[in-house]
Amino acid sequence: MKDRKQYEECPASTAQCYRFWCANVDALDRHLSTDRWALSVVTVVVIAYPVARIVIPAVLQRVVPDVLRIVLNLI
Repeated sequence: MKDRKQYEECPASTAQCYRFWCANVDALDRHLSTDRWALSVVTVVVIAYPVARIVIPAVLQRVVPDVLRIVLNLI
């Protein structure tokens, strides 16, 4: 990734930002090998799986009863 200019900050308008984002993804697609993409996907899955299986249910179990108690008290 020698040309750093293509990774500058996003322009102001939404349409320009979308085109900018697509250009950056295309540039990454050209520069990263299949092995890098596979390693990236595996890393995301390894991080996301415990979050989905442990953290999210624990947070929901902790928050939902409190929210229900507040709503029932208001009724």
